[in-house]
Amino acid sequence: MSLRIVFLLLCILGFIMPYSQFIPFLQENGLDSALFFQQLFANHVSGFFGWDVIVSSVVLIIFILSESKRIGMKPTWLPIIATFTVGVSLGLPLFNYLRQLKLEQVHTQ
Repeated sequence: MSLRIVFLLLCILGFIMPYSQFIPFLQENGLDSALFFQQLFANHVSGFFGWDVIVSSVVLIIFILSESKRIGMKPTWLPIIATFTVGVSLGLPLFNYLRQLKLEQVHTQ
């Protein structure tokens, strides 16, 4: 199986898994951001995961911008939007998929 297929499958999982938890929250509470953050940091364990994802998102966005510039990859906005709307679970495999496409394109020229 090629790396592109692996990254594409991880994109699908990275979208489905987080939203399987977020959609029920939205159905029950709507876009209540105060409640969202209250529940995200409800205890030390959930706070650990919350901060881990927030810091990882910042690191990923910096990496997307720098690596995209280095290899001349576009579009950079797509994995950044995916990171903000879903999370690292979609943003990272999507960036890796697009990066792999660019690297393969460079090697076939």
